[in-house]
Amino acid sequence: MRHYFGNKWAIAAFALPALLLYSLVVSYPVVQSLYRSFFEWDGIGAGTFNGLSNYAELFRDPLLATSLRNGGIFALVLVVFQIGLGTILALVCADIKIKGRKVLKVGYFIPVVLSVTVVCQLWIAIYDPTNGLVNRLFELVGIPYRQNWLTSPAVSIIAIAFVNAWQFMGYQFSLLYAGIKSIPEQYVEAAIIDGCTKWGAHRRITIPLMAETFKFCLIVAITGGIGAFVQMLIMTSGGPGTTNFTLTYMIYRYAFSEFEYGYACAVSVFLVAISLLATVIINRLFRQERMTY
Repeated sequence: MRHYFGNKWAIAAFALPALLLYSLVVSYPVVQSLYRSFFEWDGIGAGTFNGLSNYAELFRDPLLATSLRNGGIFALVLVVFQIGLGTILALVCADIKIKGRKVLKVGYFIPVVLSVTVVCQLWIAIYDPTNGLVNRLFELVGIPYRQNWLTSPAVSIIAIAFVNAWQFMGYQFSLLYAGIKSIPEQYVEAAIIDGCTKWGAHRRITIPLMAETFKFCLIVAITGGIGAFVQMLIMTSGGPGTTNFTLTYMIYRYAFSEFEYGYACAVSVFLVAISLLATVIINRLFRQERMTY
């Protein structure tokens, strides 16, 4: 086995199929989108080269500011709910003294395996302004507050983002739980022996040692928020009006409703650039020497 791992040709032979598949599925579409973004193209004909006109039009498009704002709000909700709450739940489930930990872990992950359409329809009923569970709960606790959760321009994007955060919190939870279990328990036990509380030990030891896990979870949450699409499409169709548009919804509208594929490709390239920029910033924020045990 050591002989094969030391053979560069063997490594290349094993890596080549995956590299070709990745290039076909990911790299080629990105290159094609970049190329087509310089054309006025309807998706069928040859297209007309127009240089940077699509990008100039993009930065004049009022939907860009709306989409960036909604993407930022969506990402913030995912970070707070999925990573914040997910970390607390992962720490609880990692405690061997907690009874029913296996049931809790399965319960947290169940929404992840559900269909997005099913989850969205469920939450449309929950958000119903007349008979929805959310407004009913306010009535039960005596709070005179009612809201049209999916038609209010002020709160609809937060309500939709919460649906995504609720459904996929179990995915982030599983990553965070694995990160916690990878840290030797002796570290926390030693801190407790020295007089630190369990939560204090987690704050000073467990969480700092999970930097790499948090980095990956942040990248997933922020890029997922920037490129959110399915929940908007199913729950509000991007409305009311265009208040719930994101960059991905812009691509969908211009490509499949207005048949401006060249312009849609320009938005796609911008989305990829924003996601890569966010990834680079997060990597720099978490840059540190690798810790070993």
